[in-house]
Amino acid sequence: MTLADQLTVARVISVPLVVALFALDFDGHAYWGTAVFGAAMLTDQVDGWLARRSGTSTELGKVLDPVADKVLVMAALVVLVPVVPAWMVAVIVAREFVVSGLRLAALERGVVVAARDLSKLKTWGQSVAVGLAGLAAGGAISTDIAWWALLAALVLTVLSGLEYAWHAPGLLRGRQPA
Repeated sequence: MTLADQLTVARVISVPLVVALFALDFDGHAYWGTAVFGAAMLTDQVDGWLARRSGTSTELGKVLDPVADKVLVMAALVVLVPVVPAWMVAVIVAREFVVSGLRLAALERGVVVAARDLSKLKTWGQSVAVGLAGLAAGGAISTDIAWWALLAALVLTVLSGLEYAWHAPGLLRGRQPA
């Protein structure tokens, strides 16, 4: 397993810690949760850069990286529902499940679907929204800021989902998207 893949696995392993930090009630817990979430999401930038720079991009990494992002972001959003609207989180979670199902169906047909540019932007938007929601949970900023950030992330999420839906027929026929 490459170092990039190990960073991706570390992001998945961080999920229970992030959830516990947001969920447990102690002084500064939301700030700790936000900090660990931010550090874990930084590994998303590092693992991709490292894999490309060293030429060690793997099929495992292409499949696991977006899954790690989804698990971390969705877990954090779910635990932050007291700060952000549940309906927004539900739409984001539903999109992530549908796209993950499409990726699995494509994989069964021999097509590994790498993350698309809009999907990467969507992940960045969701990560920023989680960070701002974590700060709002701690009382550092208004929950209105977190709401607007999540709305922007939601728009990116829906647009990204529509992009995958556009490519779905070809993926399900075993063709790599353009």
